Amino acid sequence: MSRSLPPLLSRLRDADGLPDGIPGLSLEEKQTLAQELRDEIIGVVAHNGGHLAPSLGVVELTLALLSVFDARRDPIIWDVGHQSYPWKILTGRADRFETLRRYGGISGFPRREESPCDHFGVGHASTSVSAALGMAVARDLRGGDEHVTAVIGDGALTGGLALEALNQAGGMGRRLIVILNDNGMSISKNVGAISLFLSRNLSRHGVMRLKNRMGDAMRSVPKVGDWLLDTVRRGETSFKSFFTPGMLYEAFGINYIGPVDGHDIAKLERHLEAAKVLDKPVLLHVRTRKGRGYTPAEENPSRFHGISRFDLQTGRSISAPLPSDDYSGPGFTPAFASALCDLAEQDERIVAITAAMPDGTGTSMFQTRFPSRFIDVGICEEHAVTLAAGLAARGMRPVVAIYSTFLQRAYDQIIHDVCLQKLPVTFCLDRAGLVGEDGPTHHGAFDLSWLRAVPGLSVIAPRDELDLRNCLATALSLDAPAALRYPRGRSERLPMEILEKCRQGDRPGFTLLPVGTGELTLRGRELCVMAVGLQVHMAEEAARRIEAESGRRISVFDARWVKPLPEKQILELARAHHSLLLVEENTRAGGFSSAVLELLADNDLLNGKCIRRAALPDDFVPHGSCEHLRDLTGLDQNHLHALMREMLDAQRIPERQRDGSRPA
Repeated sequence: MSRSLPPLLSRLRDADGLPDGIPGLSLEEKQTLAQELRDEIIGVVAHNGGHLAPSLGVVELTLALLSVFDARRDPIIWDVGHQSYPWKILTGRADRFETLRRYGGISGFPRREESPCDHFGVGHASTSVSAALGMAVARDLRGGDEHVTAVIGDGALTGGLALEALNQAGGMGRRLIVILNDNGMSISKNVGAISLFLSRNLSRHGVMRLKNRMGDAMRSVPKVGDWLLDTVRRGETSFKSFFTPGMLYEAFGINYIGPVDGHDIAKLERHLEAAKVLDKPVLLHVRTRKGRGYTPAEENPSRFHGISRFDLQTGRSISAPLPSDDYSGPGFTPAFASALCDLAEQDERIVAITAAMPDGTGTSMFQTRFPSRFIDVGICEEHAVTLAAGLAARGMRPVVAIYSTFLQRAYDQIIHDVCLQKLPVTFCLDRAGLVGEDGPTHHGAFDLSWLRAVPGLSVIAPRDELDLRNCLATALSLDAPAALRYPRGRSERLPMEILEKCRQGDRPGFTLLPVGTGELTLRGRELCVMAVGLQVHMAEEAARRIEAESGRRISVFDARWVKPLPEKQILELARAHHSLLLVEENTRAGGFSSAVLELLADNDLLNGKCIRRAALPDDFVPHGSCEHLRDLTGLDQNHLHALMREMLDAQRIPERQRDGSRPA
């Protein structure tokens, strides 16, 4: 794909690629530029996929910020970064924007290494105010005078981290600007009391009418009516503030301005100029429309929050995305959703909890069928886990469905509130392993490592969709905490017709699995591959290729349980095979392969063995398609095939030659 830039964008890029020319544009030119930005974003995201609706909603706000502030000197931190596409285009990346989310191209999120205008890297929600406050404190300690701004959505503002930062900012009184981008949504519809509070929009007429009615009522009180009315009039400022969204922030000690139309560039600039001269923290409340400028996104902002490739004219997703592997139809997430609902039909104790991701985790199906047993906590993962602990302590069976990367935020609660008390909470970690184009902030690369370190927590990695059903049923049958991790997309291990039948309701029952027991799926002699999750299928296919090529048969063992390990089976297989290959889509530091090596070391089975590992590197994996990233990290079928061939060929070398001595 090759795209030519529209006139104003091209002119700005030709200057120096940075936003110096924006303040000099007329209002009419800025409005034209806003349309050019929307056209560019829609065109690229339609081809590459990405976060469309959030970025379309902040085009005018981005232009206003770049008109008032110096982006290289004055840090502007975008919370989460879903809305950063206009920012990227206007801060030196217009000519590379078509590479968005591609391997080797620009990231879908702000990155410090990508531009001098990206002062802080983001990807998870609710971090911006804390980071901005830290920068403001650093500025004051250094004697600087730059302006520091955090842009945070009303969804992210429900996160405890953001509220903690606002509390600190108000207490410290540092010069800081917080822009609340209020579009009434996070990813799905917002939840919680703060969201309800922000959605109140009493008009001045409504407030005055209420005042008049209260005045009449107070005058009618015998003897003290006039005194009551006079007292209230003296406190009129406090009375008014009770009916404005600003009350919440003023309580934090933060000046409040707004609400302001987030699509009126001139008004935004005036209010930003007013905010920048204040010597105390200020919150500018901006109201925007998510998806503005593209009708399908305005009508369905949740679907267009993050979307794979779609048809530009109709807004419909393209069923065979390129270059992503974001499969539509059957897959791990739909399998989890249907299994959870099937189990909830049998057990009224099951409660589903998610953190602002009912659609992404599949729990929206549960919400529809069992609304009284469904809880969306918003972007509050720590709260989700301790809420689940409370439910479990009173006899319920909570299931916490959160993406792997986001559950990291609740590690203390998993240890302290759930596992220490041995409470039967089931954690379902979607998007485990590589997730693709969202990159290092979203890969579920570490969960096996940090989960298996927790005493008393069972950790299970199902190999396919039907296995996931049985693993979930098994986890819920335990009177103890358990965690399932499963990847994005589908396994390809099962025929599509089976998955389609399951999705349509023709599903098998549940089989409870023995705890700490794996399954030998292929039997060989010289080499044993031990794997978990999606990599079982890849190992099986690579082993079958080798058998077809050379007749040499390889054992493939699906460990399934990362904790407790199937120790007896692993030790027996280790004694029966000269070579072992350990495979996992998790960092090589501390995960499944580390657990196996520890077991072998404890049983004196390392000496004389050829043991290799295929795992994610001890590094942050970049963004790109899952297919490309598996090739990059050696976890695709071709690399596993080559590694198995290499290990088998090494066994043919005479023993004395292999240890370095001369051949006879």
